Amino acid sequence: KWVPQMADSAAVFNSLGQDSGATFSALTPNEKGMLAAIDAGVDEVAVFAAASESFSQRNINCSIEQSLERFQPVFRLARQHNLPVRGYVSCVMGCPYEGAISPDAVLAVSQTLLDKGCYEISLGDTIGTGTPGQTAQLLSTLLKTIPASKLAVHFHDTYGQALANILVALQHGISVIDSAAGGLGGCPYAAGASGNVATEDVVYMLNGMGIDCGVDINALVAASTQIFDHLNREPASRTMRALLAKHHNVI
Repeated sequence: KWVPQMADSAAVFNSLGQDSGATFSALTPNEKGMLAAIDAGVDEVAVFAAASESFSQRNINCSIEQSLERFQPVFRLARQHNLPVRGYVSCVMGCPYEGAISPDAVLAVSQTLLDKGCYEISLGDTIGTGTPGQTAQLLSTLLKTIPASKLAVHFHDTYGQALANILVALQHGISVIDSAAGGLGGCPYAAGASGNVATEDVVYMLNGMGIDCGVDINALVAASTQIFDHLNREPASRTMRALLAKHHNVI
């Protein structure tokens, strides 16, 4: 009702190849969504809460506390069907309606999701306002009680801070980074928010740091190119654009 793009999720899952070796996850905000995910044969599910009350109301039409209560049947069914549950917390460093968000607010929601059964919490800078200093402050607060192995980072690149924030996260022991092909994505409830940090940019940085993430960057660019050609859009990834230009010049 509130996020119409999810209306045809089942059709998307039914069109995916189940023998690809990839892990397919579905966002399941309530029992209805969870049952649909089970029917679709997903590998794991995800629940999404916010660290901002205003964002929670605008995004899913309920308070933070109400959203967490709605997840009870999701966790119950996940246990019954042996499905892992990943938790996402949005607006961890800024909200389009409230401004700055306290790290303690993020900690409270994150800990609740872990207590309910999430195996990992992805910390989302939904509108991309976070800076390296804010990232360090947030992680320093959370890591006092939550181990780094239970945390992931999910940065949008609205202000060009995503890679710098990821570097800070790596320095704090975080090893799971969410990203999107070519920098796809955004947020319908945050005007001006750009997509997730581009996977190509993250992989290029990690390669330069000597960190093997197991991703073939040339194959990645080729796959992303198909997506952007289909969408008739230019990728946000600088690495992708540079490698494509380099390849074109060689040809």
